[in-house]
Amino acid sequence: MSVDEEILRGAPVSAEDDRLEAGLDALATEAESRAPWWRRASTAAFPPVAVTVGLLVVWNVYVAAFRPGSNVFPGPADVWSSFRHQWQLGTIPEAFQGSLERALVGFLLALLVGTVLGVLLAQVRFVRAGFGPLLTGLQVLPSVAWVPVAVIWFGLTEKAMLTVVLLGAVPSIANGLLAGVDQVPPLYLRVGRVLGARGLRAVWHVVLPAALPGYMAGLKQGWAFSWRSLMAAELIVRTSDIKLGLGSFLNNGRDLNDLPWVFSGVLCILVVGIVVELAIFAPVERLVLRRRGLLQAR
Repeated sequence: MSVDEEILRGAPVSAEDDRLEAGLDALATEAESRAPWWRRASTAAFPPVAVTVGLLVVWNVYVAAFRPGSNVFPGPADVWSSFRHQWQLGTIPEAFQGSLERALVGFLLALLVGTVLGVLLAQVRFVRAGFGPLLTGLQVLPSVAWVPVAVIWFGLTEKAMLTVVLLGAVPSIANGLLAGVDQVPPLYLRVGRVLGARGLRAVWHVVLPAALPGYMAGLKQGWAFSWRSLMAAELIVRTSDIKLGLGSFLNNGRDLNDLPWVFSGVLCILVVGIVVELAIFAPVERLVLRRRGLLQAR
């Protein structure tokens, strides 16, 4: 009979059983961590690298076979040449810096506002009943719809772009937090009250930690909405007083009818999204799930 069965049956657990259980746990932990870090990293990196190389090969074969012309469908060599030229001019680094600064500031503001709003809606039933449907409607509203409003409010300024990012990301963050709170077992709240966690202490020590998986999903979606909102704002709000961004860089290529330039801008925007997901959100999400026993350690 196993140690767990003995516990369930109420039988006393001997010291020998304890050592046996500890030994089995040690073996399981050793088996899980046996693979070195470089092998785990290479295993995780191989699928996306293989897919990327395969797509580049297909892209190059198509261009070589049908010869559509760089003004219709540029090949990888044309896009790389345009990217390298713009990089040497300093245009692409400047565009990266401008967009990433706006995205960071806008997302941090959205994180603060969305978290406070989500906690408020989760704790006050009347406020949630009144504003919950409106928040859901704002989440599905295309972010580009806020650009004319922001321009009228703030003109062609950085404030207009940050407003679009804020309005695009806040509903997703707040709804993600609400979804996580709804999945918190009531037992956790009762235990927290018994231990003296009430009011803001209950929110900080019980509700938010328990709702972390849903909150993380809301943060990922909020970042996606904020990044798309920023690109839409940069495509529309253009003036010499505003720093160059990837969206305006993309639009400059369109104005010049330079398709390799446009393709290089699209790829830069895509790379930012992939890097942020793989370098920030994916590791944090795996850590949260692993600490809750929802993801097997590798």
